[in-house]
Amino acid sequence: MRTLAIALVHYPVLDKAGDTVTTAITNLDVHDLARSARTYGCSDYFIVHPIAAQRDLVERICDHWTNGSSGKRIPDRKVALELVRVVPSLEDMYARFGGRQAVEVWITAARRVAPPISMAEASRRLEDDRDPRPVIVLFGTGWGLASSVVESADATIESIRGRIDTSYNHLSVRAACAITLDRLRGAR
Repeated sequence: MRTLAIALVHYPVLDKAGDTVTTAITNLDVHDLARSARTYGCSDYFIVHPIAAQRDLVERICDHWTNGSSGKRIPDRKVALELVRVVPSLEDMYARFGGRQAVEVWITAARRVAPPISMAEASRRLEDDRDPRPVIVLFGTGWGLASSVVESADATIESIRGRIDTSYNHLSVRAACAITLDRLRGAR
Protein backbone atom coordinates (compact mmCIF):
# COMPACT_ATOMS: atom_id res chain seq x y z
CA MET A 1 0.00 0.00 0.00
CA ARG A 2 1.28 3.45 -0.87
CA THR A 3 2.14 6.08 1.73
CA LEU A 4 -0.70 8.54 2.28
CA ALA A 5 -0.41 12.01 3.84
CA ILE A 6 -2.95 14.81 4.18
CA ALA A 7 -2.60 18.57 4.17
CA LEU A 8 -4.88 21.35 5.33
CA VAL A 9 -4.15 24.34 3.13
CA HIS A 10 -4.72 27.84 4.50
CA TYR A 11 -3.02 29.56 1.55
CA PRO A 12 -3.61 29.85 -1.35
CA VAL A 13 -7.35 29.46 -0.90
CA LEU A 14 -10.40 31.42 -2.02
CA ASP A 15 -12.82 33.67 -0.20
CA LYS A 16 -16.53 33.93 -1.00
CA ALA A 17 -15.84 36.47 -3.79
CA GLY A 18 -13.26 34.17 -5.40
CA ASP A 19 -10.23 36.18 -4.34
CA THR A 20 -7.09 34.41 -3.14
CA VAL A 21 -6.70 34.79 0.62
CA THR A 22 -5.13 33.27 3.73
CA THR A 23 -7.48 31.76 6.31
CA ALA A 24 -6.99 31.47 10.07
CA ILE A 25 -6.04 28.34 12.01
CA THR A 26 -8.78 26.76 14.10
CA ASN A 27 -8.01 24.59 17.10
CA LEU A 28 -10.61 21.98 16.12
CA ASP A 29 -9.04 21.48 12.69
CA VAL A 30 -5.65 20.85 14.28
CA HIS A 31 -7.04 18.17 16.58
CA ASP A 32 -9.69 16.52 14.46
CA LEU A 33 -7.74 16.11 11.23
CA ALA A 34 -4.82 14.71 13.24
CA ARG A 35 -7.12 12.15 14.82
CA SER A 36 -8.51 11.16 11.40
CA ALA A 37 -5.00 10.95 9.95
CA ARG A 38 -3.85 8.64 12.77
CA THR A 39 -6.98 6.47 12.54
CA TYR A 40 -6.51 5.84 8.81
CA GLY A 41 -2.75 5.33 8.85
CA CYS A 42 -1.55 8.58 7.30
CA SER A 43 2.17 9.20 7.54
CA ASP A 44 1.85 12.96 8.08
CA TYR A 45 -0.72 15.71 8.56
CA PHE A 46 0.59 18.98 7.15
CA ILE A 47 -0.85 22.36 8.05
CA VAL A 48 0.16 24.86 5.39
CA HIS A 49 0.17 28.48 6.60
CA PRO A 50 2.38 31.38 5.47
CA ILE A 51 2.03 33.47 8.64
CA ALA A 52 4.59 32.70 11.35
CA ALA A 53 2.27 33.66 14.23
CA GLN A 54 -0.33 31.15 13.02
CA ARG A 55 2.30 28.42 12.64
CA ASP A 56 3.53 29.23 16.16
CA LEU A 57 -0.04 28.83 17.44
CA VAL A 58 -0.22 25.32 15.96
CA GLU A 59 3.15 24.46 17.47
CA ARG A 60 1.94 25.62 20.92
CA ILE A 61 -1.26 23.58 20.59
CA CYS A 62 0.69 20.49 19.58
CA ASP A 63 3.28 20.96 22.31
CA HIS A 64 0.53 21.22 24.94
CA TRP A 65 -0.99 17.94 23.75
CA THR A 66 2.27 16.05 23.19
CA ASN A 67 4.67 17.33 25.88
CA GLY A 68 2.35 19.18 28.24
CA SER A 69 -0.14 18.05 30.84
CA SER A 70 -2.82 17.19 28.29
CA GLY A 71 -0.51 14.68 26.62
CA LYS A 72 -0.30 12.85 29.91
CA ARG A 73 -4.06 13.06 30.54
CA ILE A 74 -5.19 11.99 27.06
CA PRO A 75 -2.44 9.90 25.43
CA ASP A 76 -4.64 9.00 22.43
CA ARG A 77 -4.64 12.65 21.39
CA LYS A 78 -0.87 12.80 21.85
CA VAL A 79 -0.17 10.06 19.29
CA ALA A 80 -2.45 11.78 16.79
CA LEU A 81 -0.89 15.22 17.20
CA GLU A 82 2.57 13.75 16.70
CA LEU A 83 1.64 13.53 12.98
CA VAL A 84 1.27 17.32 12.64
CA ARG A 85 3.85 19.07 10.46
CA VAL A 86 3.52 22.85 10.18
CA VAL A 87 4.95 24.36 7.00
CA PRO A 88 4.82 27.84 5.45
CA SER A 89 4.06 26.70 1.88
CA LEU A 90 3.12 23.81 -0.33
CA GLU A 91 6.66 23.86 -1.71
CA ASP A 92 8.06 23.34 1.81
CA MET A 93 5.70 20.40 2.24
CA TYR A 94 6.77 18.85 -1.07
CA ALA A 95 10.43 19.33 -0.11
CA ARG A 96 9.89 16.99 2.85
CA PHE A 97 9.31 14.22 0.30
CA GLY A 98 12.10 15.22 -2.09
CA GLY A 99 10.23 17.82 -4.17
CA ARG A 100 6.99 18.07 -6.11
CA GLN A 101 8.00 15.42 -8.64
CA ALA A 102 8.46 12.89 -5.82
CA VAL A 103 4.78 12.95 -4.75
CA GLU A 104 1.38 12.47 -6.30
CA VAL A 105 -0.97 15.31 -5.30
CA TRP A 106 -4.72 14.79 -5.09
CA ILE A 107 -7.22 17.49 -4.24
CA THR A 108 -10.72 17.53 -2.91
CA ALA A 109 -13.46 20.05 -3.61
CA ALA A 110 -17.11 20.48 -2.74
CA ARG A 111 -17.78 21.86 -6.21
CA ARG A 112 -16.64 20.51 -9.56
CA VAL A 113 -13.25 22.07 -10.32
CA ALA A 114 -11.82 19.40 -12.64
CA PRO A 115 -12.85 16.01 -14.00
CA PRO A 116 -12.78 13.78 -10.90
CA ILE A 117 -11.70 10.24 -10.19
CA SER A 118 -14.09 8.17 -8.12
CA MET A 119 -13.36 7.28 -4.52
CA ALA A 120 -13.19 3.63 -5.61
CA GLU A 121 -10.55 4.44 -8.25
CA ALA A 122 -8.58 6.56 -5.76
CA SER A 123 -8.67 3.70 -3.25
CA ARG A 124 -7.43 1.26 -5.89
CA ARG A 125 -4.56 3.62 -6.76
CA LEU A 126 -3.54 3.74 -3.09
CA GLU A 127 -3.42 -0.05 -2.95
CA ASP A 128 -1.31 -0.30 -6.13
CA ASP A 129 2.28 -0.11 -4.95
CA ARG A 130 3.78 -0.12 -8.47
CA ASP A 131 3.95 3.69 -8.17
CA PRO A 132 6.32 4.29 -5.26
CA ARG A 133 5.42 7.96 -4.85
CA PRO A 134 3.53 8.94 -1.70
CA VAL A 135 0.08 10.47 -2.19
CA ILE A 136 -0.78 13.76 -0.49
CA VAL A 137 -4.46 14.70 -0.35
CA LEU A 138 -4.98 18.46 -0.07
CA PHE A 139 -7.98 19.86 1.78
CA GLY A 140 -8.75 23.54 1.31
CA THR A 141 -10.11 26.00 3.82
CA GLY A 142 -12.23 29.07 3.12
CA TRP A 143 -14.13 28.60 -0.13
CA GLY A 144 -11.70 26.07 -1.54
CA LEU A 145 -8.26 25.76 -3.06
CA ALA A 146 -6.99 28.49 -5.39
CA SER A 147 -6.95 27.69 -9.11
CA SER A 148 -3.14 27.47 -9.13
CA VAL A 149 -3.36 24.54 -6.69
CA VAL A 150 -6.21 22.91 -8.59
CA GLU A 151 -4.34 23.16 -11.90
CA SER A 152 -1.14 21.67 -10.47
CA ALA A 153 -2.85 18.61 -8.93
CA ASP A 154 -2.37 15.15 -10.36
CA ALA A 155 -5.97 14.15 -9.61
CA THR A 156 -9.20 15.50 -8.20
CA ILE A 157 -11.20 13.15 -6.00
CA GLU A 158 -14.96 13.18 -6.56
CA SER A 159 -16.99 15.41 -4.26
CA ILE A 160 -18.70 13.90 -1.25
CA ARG A 161 -22.41 13.63 -1.86
CA GLY A 162 -25.27 12.19 0.12
CA ARG A 163 -27.48 9.49 -1.36
CA ILE A 164 -30.38 11.94 -1.28
CA ASP A 165 -29.96 15.11 -3.34
CA THR A 166 -30.53 17.97 -0.92
CA SER A 167 -28.86 20.60 -3.13
CA TYR A 168 -26.68 21.36 -0.12
CA ASN A 169 -22.99 20.50 0.07
CA HIS A 170 -21.10 22.50 2.66
CA LEU A 171 -19.38 20.06 5.02
CA SER A 172 -16.82 21.24 7.51
CA VAL A 173 -13.28 20.36 6.44
CA ARG A 174 -13.10 18.10 9.49
CA ALA A 175 -16.08 16.05 8.30
CA ALA A 176 -14.93 16.03 4.67
CA CYS A 177 -11.49 14.77 5.69
CA ALA A 178 -12.89 11.98 7.85
CA ILE A 179 -15.33 10.84 5.16
CA THR A 180 -12.66 10.99 2.45
CA LEU A 181 -10.16 8.98 4.49
CA ASP A 182 -12.81 6.42 5.36
CA ARG A 183 -13.72 5.98 1.70
CA LEU A 184 -10.05 5.73 0.71
CA ARG A 185 -8.78 3.52 3.53
CA GLY A 186 -11.79 2.37 5.53
CA ALA A 187 -12.59 -1.26 6.24
CA ARG A 188 -14.76 -2.81 3.57
